Amino acid sequence: MKNNNVTLKYIAQTLDVSVTTVSRVLNGLGEQFRISKNTIELILVTADKLNYRSNNIAKGLRLKKSSTIGLIVPDITNSWFAQLALEIEKEARKHHYNIFLCNSNDDLKIEKKCIALLQSWMVDGIVIVPLGLESEHLVKASKSGTPLVLIDRFFEGVNLPYITSNDFEGSLEATQYLINNGHKKIACFQGIVGTSPNNQRVNGYKKALKNNKIPFDPALVIGTDFGYHNGYTCALKIIKDLDKTEITAIFSTGNQITLGLLKAFKEKGVKIPDEISLVSFDEQVYSDLLFTPLSTVSHLNENLGDLAIKMLLNQFDTNAKVKPKNVVLKSKLIIRDSVKNLNLK
Repeated sequence: MKNNNVTLKYIAQTLDVSVTTVSRVLNGLGEQFRISKNTIELILVTADKLNYRSNNIAKGLRLKKSSTIGLIVPDITNSWFAQLALEIEKEARKHHYNIFLCNSNDDLKIEKKCIALLQSWMVDGIVIVPLGLESEHLVKASKSGTPLVLIDRFFEGVNLPYITSNDFEGSLEATQYLINNGHKKIACFQGIVGTSPNNQRVNGYKKALKNNKIPFDPALVIGTDFGYHNGYTCALKIIKDLDKTEITAIFSTGNQITLGLLKAFKEKGVKIPDEISLVSFDEQVYSDLLFTPLSTVSHLNENLGDLAIKMLLNQFDTNAKVKPKNVVLKSKLIIRDSVKNLNLK
């Protein structure tokens, strides 16, 4: 028999076992169904020797289930999203699902194409960090029968389950920390205007100013997206006008923004915190390894992959009477050495 024609039935006949037994072993369910270790090993070795390959497309059409989950992130080069993808893939594997990964590049057209592509491959559900400006295509996908879970960015008043963090409280705490250290002229480097995380983070910044009777200056909120280049150009602008604006601190709303900012500061010889203080949203593995360890807001780190997969699996269960509840995780300010205490002057 040619290798590409090897079937479950052929393997079962060769070993004198049932097709069901072979199927369970090759789907990783041997131990769950108490199949002996010897039988499991024999089936796996035989399937490998015969170069058996499962026809997942045909199987998916037959069962109306592909055992695959689509994952869409805005930027896989961002270490936060890379870690997220890793966690979700690990959790999906535990439940015998594979991941199709798409990168939207924070581009709405690409995001829509990714949704359509994943649906054409008949994924069982989609986990997505959406751009966050439009929801119509996501609602349409959900209504067509594709379960979705949104991460980080969500839409007010739209009935799509999401997991996010308390961005408002995290930003409020970060800005208050700067104020407690004597800073009043605080620039805010923002991300994509109109998205839920950016709105919440900027609002938290503004609320801290208001709580301390510090006038809000719209000119101090600059930036257009969560990218590296945005942070770099914003920092160059701040450095150029530093003497005139008298800015003493920056609150950055994202880790990629912060990376661009740090590059600009290094090029221009601006020292943190001696010349300017900095607090950044998004804790990173390198935050405490920098020449000046960085104070950050940590968020969405509590078993995020597990939460996302369970929320999606809940939607797969047609008998589930309880719809998945939206999850808002706490944020946490991690204090290091990037903020100068001006009260000690």
